[in-house]
Amino acid sequence: MDRYEEVLVALRRIIRATDLHSRQLSKVAGLTAPQLLILQLLKQRTELTAGEIAQGVSLSQATVTTILDRLEKRGFIERQRGSTDKRKVFVHLTPAAGDVLATAPKPLQESFVSAFQALPDWEQTMILSALERVAFMMDAQHIDASPFLHVGPLDPHATSADTVEPVQPA
Repeated sequence: MDRYEEVLVALRRIIRATDLHSRQLSKVAGLTAPQLLILQLLKQRTELTAGEIAQGVSLSQATVTTILDRLEKRGFIERQRGSTDKRKVFVHLTPAAGDVLATAPKPLQESFVSAFQALPDWEQTMILSALERVAFMMDAQHIDASPFLHVGPLDPHATSADTVEPVQPA
């Protein structure tokens, strides 16, 4: 096998691993990766506005609002007006969200980050450099991306709110 074929196989394995993990997440927890990330953020920081959630997960506020609507319909979150400032609406987890979070698989990036951070600094730099070069070679250097390993909607009826849409730089 030629080297370029080995590189393409490695890239395909990365894409497949991401896809398989997304399917497992959907099957086990009934959630998309962005939905899970929002629920996990709300578990860590109990009272956030939609804008704060958007910043915390690197998604646009419009995308987060749509995801929150879906999570609210499923009974995973509640929205409440602030007691001191009625203009602010805070998002809170429900007990049902706690149940789904207890059984949901960890996001793929968590295991990646742990393994990556365990590598020596020189090897981390080498991997980063190689991946940046691959992105350039695929003419992908200008594509906005957030640091979430997610390949897109698994539900054919899903909308763009179920995919990761990175926040546009100001």
